Amino acid sequence: MAKFSLFGHSQPARMAEEDAVVVIGLGRFGSSLAIELMESGTEVLGIDADEDIVQAHNGLLTHVVRADSTKEETLRQLSVPDFSSVVVAIGGDIQANILTASLLLKMGIPNIWAKAVSEPHGKILEQLGVAHVVRPEKEMGKRVAHLVRGVMQDYIEIGENFALVKMATPPDLVGVPLGQARVRATHFVTVTAYNRPGSGWSYTTVDTVLEAGDTILVAGESRRVEAFSLLR
Repeated sequence: MAKFSLFGHSQPARMAEEDAVVVIGLGRFGSSLAIELMESGTEVLGIDADEDIVQAHNGLLTHVVRADSTKEETLRQLSVPDFSSVVVAIGGDIQANILTASLLLKMGIPNIWAKAVSEPHGKILEQLGVAHVVRPEKEMGKRVAHLVRGVMQDYIEIGENFALVKMATPPDLVGVPLGQARVRATHFVTVTAYNRPGSGWSYTTVDTVLEAGDTILVAGESRRVEAFSLLR
């Protein structure tokens, strides 16, 4: 029989009946994700093979367990197959990451997210059938690279070829109704919202007239929004 150390104030079986999430691997990425979920009101069952890490998360998560996630019997004893959402955040042991993801797929869990530490690792997870492969280091690296260039205030890539950018209003758009500026027709991007100092964020319309101090959100193909952000 599988053995594990278990801490928390609720049983995994009860948690599975609610809108709870299992996070397997409580390293930097998994820990940050699990705590953020808790702060947003989502119950979390955290699983890690390291006793010290589990002890450190006792009291921070709804339930935390020291267990080997590569053992199917262990996952079943923890009622993991009854959860609808599981995140495989194991980063230091690629074999354990892949074996865990494979078991979760075998159990038919509908929503599986898995961390990939490299492109080959990510491709293996995708070939296994994991629908949501997360590449945090690569994605953060791309985001920071855009910010370091100094032309964007924030950059979020959505999917493989679509991005949302926060940036200052280009001079060419100041004082002109967006409908007349023809941003979409000319630059193939959409200005979706704007933030005016003292007024907060508002959705744009064709009648919106931007001012020099406004911050805007721009959505579109990654290369299009990158080109648009360079407008001076």
